[in-house]
Amino acid sequence: MPGSVSHDLTTNAIPYPPSPEMLVAMAQEVAHANEYPDARSAELSATLAARLGVPADRLLVGPGSAALCQLLLMTVAGPGDQIVYPWPSFEDYPAMIGHAGAMGVAVPLREHGIDLDAMAAAITTRTRAVLLCNPNNPTGTALDGPRLAAFLAAVPAHVLVVVDEAYRDFVTDPGFQDAWSLASPAGGLCVLRTFSKAYGLAGLRVGYLVGPRALTARLRTMMPLFSVGSPGQAAALAALTDEFTHAVEKRCGEIAAERDRLATMLRAQGWQLPRSQGNFVWLPVRNRSEELAAFFLRRNVLVRVYPGEGVRITVTDSQIVNLVARIAAAYLLA
Repeated sequence: MPGSVSHDLTTNAIPYPPSPEMLVAMAQEVAHANEYPDARSAELSATLAARLGVPADRLLVGPGSAALCQLLLMTVAGPGDQIVYPWPSFEDYPAMIGHAGAMGVAVPLREHGIDLDAMAAAITTRTRAVLLCNPNNPTGTALDGPRLAAFLAAVPAHVLVVVDEAYRDFVTDPGFQDAWSLASPAGGLCVLRTFSKAYGLAGLRVGYLVGPRALTARLRTMMPLFSVGSPGQAAALAALTDEFTHAVEKRCGEIAAERDRLATMLRAQGWQLPRSQGNFVWLPVRNRSEELAAFFLRRNVLVRVYPGEGVRITVTDSQIVNLVARIAAAYLLA
């Protein structure tokens, strides 16, 4: 085994540090760390609502999309309730459901994508929520707008559909559609987004959700006060300037291009993998997952292993992409 890991490709973090403007904004707030932050992230919430074109009372800022998802599930479900989710998907969904005291109903993917027909069939009178990670983590597959809209129309009124769009910024498929553009004012749809990925703020924990007014009002009463610190709020506001938004679009496009280049090289070697719309690729090697991950680790590269399912590899820059391709080729020849 190696003495150290040279490249950690497990977290889907981007390889770029915060911009100089974001660092200045954070530093200014750190200098006032003796003062309390805005408890409700009012300025950030208003800025996000205006940018997204949604009413401010339907948006809620919190400490990362994962924490907001956890709070959401604990709010809408409890013992005796069911939450339907695809599998494999975000690996913390089962734990979140367990923390809510509910029962998880895992629905297998179909050809590495979310099977909406099977998800709909799994809904019962005990179902309180359905989780959809779009694009799906770890497979990278994405649901297009028409399919998602048809699913939302078919879901019973008592079920909340939660669409986790953590990787939306890396999508290049023209058929993809932001979930909140499909929401009706009275519909049971909640969309989760994050600053952790494309905006490079994983360490500051800033995310938000858009949902029905009654739900966001209820969540506000349960949200821990001061859940997002002043540096995080300031960095997120700096990230929402037009100039930086264009920079984010550019670098997400560069990562997506490297993702597609890696996928092309892997397919040329003989690997079978789905088309990813995230900042990662998925190798569905089933019972060879741990063996493949160990092979990478012996070459000082850490990848995310889903035992019995596959291996997920974060895409960063061109040099690391080339390294991953070389190791993958060596594995096939070993």
